[in-house]
Amino acid sequence: QLQSKVLILTICAAGIGGTFQYGYNISIINAPTSYIQAFMNETWLERTGVPLESNVILLLWSLTVSAYPLGGLTGALAAGPMAIMLGRKMSLLLNNIFVIIAAVLSGFSRMAKSFEMIMLSRFFTGVNAGVSMNIQPMYLAESAPKKLRGAVALTSASFTALGLVLGQVVGLRELLGGEESWPFLLASNAVPALIQLTALPWFPESPRYLLIDRGDKESCISALQKLRGNSDLSAELEEMLAEQAAVKGQRAKNPWELFRNPALRWQVVSIVVLSSAMQLCGNDSMYFYAAYVFQEAGIPQDKIPYVVIGTGSCELITSVTCNMIIDYAGRRPLLLGGYIFMAGWAIVFMVALSQQTQISWMPYLSMACIFAYILSFGIGPAGVTGVLPTEVFDQMSRPAAYMICGSLLWFNLFLVGTAFPFIVKSLAHFCYVPFLVVCVCTALYVGFFLPETKGKSFLEISEEFKKRNFKAQTHAVFYKGPEEIKSTVL
Repeated sequence: QLQSKVLILTICAAGIGGTFQYGYNISIINAPTSYIQAFMNETWLERTGVPLESNVILLLWSLTVSAYPLGGLTGALAAGPMAIMLGRKMSLLLNNIFVIIAAVLSGFSRMAKSFEMIMLSRFFTGVNAGVSMNIQPMYLAESAPKKLRGAVALTSASFTALGLVLGQVVGLRELLGGEESWPFLLASNAVPALIQLTALPWFPESPRYLLIDRGDKESCISALQKLRGNSDLSAELEEMLAEQAAVKGQRAKNPWELFRNPALRWQVVSIVVLSSAMQLCGNDSMYFYAAYVFQEAGIPQDKIPYVVIGTGSCELITSVTCNMIIDYAGRRPLLLGGYIFMAGWAIVFMVALSQQTQISWMPYLSMACIFAYILSFGIGPAGVTGVLPTEVFDQMSRPAAYMICGSLLWFNLFLVGTAFPFIVKSLAHFCYVPFLVVCVCTALYVGFFLPETKGKSFLEISEEFKKRNFKAQTHAVFYKGPEEIKSTVL
C-alpha cells in the first residue's frame, strides 16, 4: 500500500504546481474583465488627462489575454532543454519562479498604477503553464508502472480541469472576484506554486531519466524502490536497460531532427494532428459561448457564473472518469468516440443556435449541447492527447516531441482566441462549421492511422511504428493520404 501512496502523492505534488496552474490561470482572468478594463482607462486618464477610446481598451485587453498563450509558447520551447539539462523534477520546481514573479507583478499592479504589469504577469504565468504542460505528463508517465501509465499521465488533464473549476469558484464575486479584490485574485496563483515547492522535493526524480539520460543506475533503483515499494523490480529494470541499450550513443534530439527522421514520420504526424485538433476542436470556444447561451435560456444575469462552474465541473468529472477507464478501454476508442460525439453535438448546437428565437425550448437544447460537447471532449481528447507523446517516442526524442506538441497547442490557442470573435461575426449561427471539419478529420485520422498503445512497453510501441514508417516507403502511393488530411487539420 505504501508504494501506491508514494505514487499518488507524487502525482498530487507534480499536479498542483503543474497543469493545475494552466486551468486555474485560464479561468481567473474571466471574472475581473470589466474591472481591469476600467482600471486601464483610469490609469491612462491619470497619466495623460485623456480617457481611452473603447476600441483601444479592447485592443489593450486582447493584448493582455494573448500574452498568456505567448508566454505558453515560450515555456513550451524552453521545456525541452530544461527537461534534458535539469531533469524532470528540478524543472518543475524551478518553474514556480515564473508564477511567483507573475503574482508579485499582478498583485502590486494597482498600487503601482500600471496595467503593463498585468500584461507582463500574464506572460510569465503563460511561461509557467507552458513548461508544466510539457514536463508534468513526461515526469509522471516515466515514473508510473506500465499497467498504470495511461491513468497516471492522464492525471495532468484532471488537474487542468480542477484548476478551471477552482479558478471559476475563486473568481465569484463573493470570494475574490469583486471590484476591490481583483489584484489578489490574479496573485492567488502563487499559492499552488508554494505548495509544490514544499511538497515535490520529497519525491523521487523520474527513474527513466536517471538511468537513460544520466546513466545513474544506483539512483534509478532507489527511485524505483521509493515508487514501487518491495515489489519485484527486475522485469521493469530489464525493460529500461533494454531501452537504454537501444538509444546508446545517441544524444537528445532537437524538434527539427524529428521532422527529418523517416523512422519517426508517423509518430510526428500523429502528434501534430492530435495536438492541433485539441485546440482547434472548439472546446474552449464553448466556454466563450456559455454565458450568452445561458442568458438566452433565461437564467438571470447574476446566476450565470454559478452555471458556468457547472460546465467546468463537467470537464473535471469526465477527465476523472477517463482516468479510471483509459487502461481498460485503450487510447484509440476514447479519442475516436470523443471526436465523433463532438462532431455530432456541433451539428445539433448549430441547428439549436439558428432556431434560438423561433422555438421556445431551443435555448435549453443549446445549453444541453454545451454540456455534452464539453463532456465528449473530456472523455477522450482532453487527456489522451497529452499521454501520447510519452508513449510513441523513445527517451531521446520525448522532450523534443513535447516541444512540438506544446508549441502547437499554444499557437493554436492563440489562433482560436484571436480568430473566434471574427468567425462568429462572419458565420453567425454556423460558427461551428470549422470546428466540425476538424473533429471529423481527426476522427478519420485516428480510425485509420493510429495504433493502440495500451499496456505495451515503450520498445514494443516503437516497433509497431517502425513497421508503419517503412511500409510507407515500399508503397509510395500509400503515403499520399495523410498529406491531404494534414493540410485540412492544420
